[in-house]
This record gives sequence, C-alpha cells and structure tokens, in this order.
Amino acid sequence: CNCSAVGSASATGCNGTTGQCPCLDGYAGLRCESCAQGFYPEQDSQRCQPCGCSPTGALSAQCDGSGKCQCKVGVTDLKCDRCSDGYYRFNDTTCEPCQCNNHSKTCNNSTGTCLQCQENTEGDHCELCKEGFYRSTHAAHACHRCPCSTVASTGTCQIQPGETAPRCDKCKPGYTGPNCNQCDNGYYNSDSICVRCKCNGNVDPALSPSVCQPESGECIGCLYHTAGFHCEECEDGYIRDPDGTNCTKKEATLGPETREFTTSAPNASKATPSSTGVINSTLSPTTIQTVLPISSSDNSTSAFADVSWTQFNIIILTVIIIVVVLLMGFVGAVYMYREYQNRKLNAPFWTIELKEDNISFSSYHDSIPNADVSGLLEDDGNEVAPNGQLTLTTPMHNYKA
Repeated sequence: CNCSAVGSASATGCNGTTGQCPCLDGYAGLRCESCAQGFYPEQDSQRCQPCGCSPTGALSAQCDGSGKCQCKVGVTDLKCDRCSDGYYRFNDTTCEPCQCNNHSKTCNNSTGTCLQCQENTEGDHCELCKEGFYRSTHAAHACHRCPCSTVASTGTCQIQPGETAPRCDKCKPGYTGPNCNQCDNGYYNSDSICVRCKCNGNVDPALSPSVCQPESGECIGCLYHTAGFHCEECEDGYIRDPDGTNCTKKEATLGPETREFTTSAPNASKATPSSTGVINSTLSPTTIQTVLPISSSDNSTSAFADVSWTQFNIIILTVIIIVVVLLMGFVGAVYMYREYQNRKLNAPFWTIELKEDNISFSSYHDSIPNADVSGLLEDDGNEVAPNGQLTLTTPMHNYKA
C-alpha cells in the first residue's frame, strides 16, 4: 500500500481493489501524501493545516502553499477577514468602498468614517467644508476660504440659494455688508477697524442714521444747540448749564443776590433799583456777560459790562489809534512851536523913518537883548560911521542915519 505515515490513518492497510489508503482529516491522495482542499502544508513539519479562509471575504476555501486565501474585491489579509484600505464593512458579508466624496482615500474599516479629509473638508464622509470655508458652485465643489475677517465676523460663510458669491453668516457689532467689511450706522472706520461714533449723546439716529461720517468720525446733525467735531461744544449764543449737561441760551440772567443794581454818587444814601427787564432789552444774546463787582463799606457801586470779544478787540484797536494820533499831534505842535521861535529870533523886520535931513531906522532886534544884528549890516552899500550912524549910499543920493 505504501501509505503516508503522516497523512494516513493506517500505515499498513489500504483498499485491496483501489489501493486507497485511509487518510486523516486534511489529507488527500491515494497514499494520503497531499493536503486536502482547504488545507495547506505547514512548511516546518509538512503537516496539513486548515486554510481558515473567511467564508464571506474569500472567493473559496482554498489557499496557497503559504496559507493565503484568495480574497474578494475590497477584502485583504491572509484569511480575507478584513476590508482593504478605502473599504469598510458595510454588513457582515460585504466590504463597500469608503464614501468620502473623493476627499479621502481611507476610512474606518468598521464604521466607514472617513479619515484625513483633504481640501479643507470635514465630516464622516468629508461632505462638509471646514469652519471658515465654503463650498463653491463649481463642478469640483472645492472648499474655498470665506472672505470674512474674524475681527469683523464669526469667520464663517455660505452661498445662499440663487447666489454665486458667499455671504458671511454673522457680522460682529459695528460691521455690516455681505462680507462684513463695512461700518454699520453709528460707527466709523479708524485704521480698518469700525469704532463707535463719539457724539456725547447729542445725535438722534432716527434723524441721522449714520450718526457720524464713516471716514472721519465727525458727528452729523448735532442736537440740543451743540456743535463741534463730537458735538461736545455749545453753539454760538449758548453756554453750558452750571451742571455741565445742557446748552442754554445766553441771557442776562441775574442771581438773587445781584437782581438789583445800585448806582450811588459820593455821599449818597439811597439806591436806585434798575429793572432787569430794561437790562435784558439792551443785551444781545451773543455777548459775553461779565459782572465787575465793586465792593465798598458803604453805598458801593456795581457795574455790569456786556462786551463781546469782537467788540472788545475793536474798542482796543480804536483806543490805540486815538492814542497814536494824539501823540503825533502833540509832537507836531511842539515842532511847530520851536520853528516859530526860531523864525521869530531871525526875522529881518526893519522900520525906516524918513525925515527932512536924515533917516532913522530901528529893527525888531532892538527889543531883543542878545540879538545878533551883525548879519543885517553886511551890505556893501551901507557904511557905519564911527559915531555909530548908518550911512545908506545909493548911486544918486547919500543918506545918513
């Protein structure tokens, strides 16, 4: 019989007709020298070992000499008992491809959850865009970054039905627009950041929705008689209340202690009340009210001056001009007086008296003790006699004085 000592159940007996040896489980052949179907020979001992192929993952129960089973599509491992990469166990019998929308090649082989989603996607099947990205309407359905700043919005966006451009989901306070890149009403742009308008509560958003200029922040439509860049000042003709809150019209409003003004001459004993109505009628609402108290022990006088800055400057300029004119007049008068004195001293005033036999003369200088008359006698036609008489010589006559 020559039966196999390893694979045969009996080393001596065999079928007398066919010569078939009785084989052990896993062995086959006439002499039980080979492994039966579903078994493979172990390399060390050459004993036949069962293949152990998965009945759902292997094409058959047969394996090769190394014990590797022939697996179905999407199944792997030695015994075909695990889904290949890109597949997951859809049920107990079949491995299905991973459903990752072409954004991942692997998934959990048990649950089918996609692993390592690419191209800014996420989700069990990479069907969602990551936060801050949106899915375009392009055929590739790629995820693109949202045009939304995290400073001005939540940073997320989406494309609304019927639109091609994304819209930011939610703008932060102070920002508006599809991409939250514009300043909302009540805010203005300061170095690319929307800052709340500072109008000190003196602008009504219902009347001026923008409240302030979006580029500069200058307040629009100041109310309550306020003015200024931030509506922080009072209009011309208005002043702050004592508590510093409201702007009220300038008027000659007198306190209880100064409601009557008294004017008194020296040694006067009675005061004349001045009606506040008369005072108010002479005051302009644009003037600056200044009270100059004059204190005295008896019958003191109180003065109320009402002068605007423009009027004050005009008055000062007028006073300066008057003073300059007076000084120039004074200097001119002094100069003219001195000239008059000089001419008076040097004036050649003569008096000549014709008599029968002589001529007598006198000059204005005779009355002046220190007058110099030498210059008056320098004419070549005149001679002074030794006796002090003046001789007038002409071509026709000689006259002696």
